[in-house]
Amino acid sequence: MKRQPGKNLSDEDRILWGLVVRTTTPLKGRKVDLPPEPPPAPKPEPAKPAMPEPTFDAPAVVQKPHTQQSALDRQTHDKLASGRLPIGARVDLHGMTQQEAYGLLLSFLGRAHAAGLRYVLVITGKGSSSRGDGVLRRSVPHWLATAPFREIVSGLDPAARNHGGAGALYVRLRRKTPR
Repeated sequence: MKRQPGKNLSDEDRILWGLVVRTTTPLKGRKVDLPPEPPPAPKPEPAKPAMPEPTFDAPAVVQKPHTQQSALDRQTHDKLASGRLPIGARVDLHGMTQQEAYGLLLSFLGRAHAAGLRYVLVITGKGSSSRGDGVLRRSVPHWLATAPFREIVSGLDPAARNHGGAGALYVRLRRKTPR
């Protein structure tokens, strides 16, 4: 029995598999079975009037965004950088479109929060534009200030050099509320 590609894949797995398939060359005489396109990522809810609406074409890079999330304190940042405080999980958004990255990031942070993780690493990359500031590098901090993320993210800070430097963020997740 032939296995159907993409039958039991989550949206996140479908996105990752689609990226892998697009970067490969099939053997002679074989065709590539592209996985079905995932449903579009949900659009971020409109922000409250007091908070400006996030856009995908945000201005220049902001190292510590002025959002409702606080930056990590220096002691916590240093512990994460030196490995004394474990990073629970990491996600790499390199090479993704904004829509793919948004969906993957929302899914990843939701699962990490549900698992009770406290600190995660989000790798955006530094970008390849002439100005050196990538679209995801600019957008992710703004996304983390929007409604779907605000409930689970309590702080963020640029990562230390050994974890990706300016191309990555340490993200502190809120504690799970007991039910």
